[in-house]
Amino acid sequence: MKKLMTMARQFRDDENGAAMVEYTVLLGIITVAVIATVILVGTWVAGRWTALNAALP
Repeated sequence: MKKLMTMARQFRDDENGAAMVEYTVLLGIITVAVIATVILVGTWVAGRWTALNAALP
């Protein structure tokens, strides 16, 4: 257990650990933006599809 704590402490103090946290946060933000975009575009396409289907005889 002590070895694990030592490794965690070294990782925390290392600059690569901080960079990895920053990249993880950035990846999370990008993921949320992509999911929101897909949902919005899907809703728009569904609306257009419904309007087109209603306009056809």
